[in-house]
Amino acid sequence: MFFNANNLYKKMSTVTVDLSLSAEEGTMTAIVGPSGSGKTTVLRMIAGLEKSDSKDESSPFSITIGGTDVTKLPVSRRQIGMVFQNGALFNHLSVEDNVAYGPVCHGVKRSEARRAAQELLDKMNLKGFGKRSVETLSGGEAQRVSLARTLAIKPKIVLFDEPLSAVDAPLRKKLGEEIRAIQKSEKFTGIFVTHDINEAKTISDSIVLIKNGRILWQGPSKDFDESLMKLF
Repeated sequence: MFFNANNLYKKMSTVTVDLSLSAEEGTMTAIVGPSGSGKTTVLRMIAGLEKSDSKDESSPFSITIGGTDVTKLPVSRRQIGMVFQNGALFNHLSVEDNVAYGPVCHGVKRSEARRAAQELLDKMNLKGFGKRSVETLSGGEAQRVSLARTLAIKPKIVLFDEPLSAVDAPLRKKLGEEIRAIQKSEKFTGIFVTHDINEAKTISDSIVLIKNGRILWQGPSKDFDESLMKLF
């Protein structure tokens, strides 16, 4: 497997996360579960934003990407990108400079980073948006910019924390289809958290159902049966 997250374990007041995940290179995995099931905590542990608790010495926590163990690496060196629910864009920067921000921080010349940003924005159906203020963007446009900013640093894994939850239903479906098309085009490996099973089926190659921090079912999206929803 290209990506492995072994023995993710986090004991909290309302739920204890206790699971392992894996993904093939260039695929999208959807993690589906009700609110409070531990979905976002799983993403945060993978990204390094939250530490995994120690369960027992015989089952150590580890994260490997492309055969490289990144368990002890800081967030900035894991080559993991994250798309948040609210986009988390910098309001004081233009759309173009938001996308170019990561590469510039990694030493890329500003002119080169801006050229690359424009190419990504074109792919996101945001041609001509580069000089605009992010405060003028709609919710859907802001999430496209957020994805472009994430892809600009060329991550090996992209984590999506319910990025479409604040978008109305018709646009949500359209953006989900766009994200899937971009994922296939750019061939990045993605993990997409959602509570919407229809969204999960549209956007993913495989589905992982979780409840109370544990996996109830996992398998190819095409094999998902609606009767499995009774597990919730």
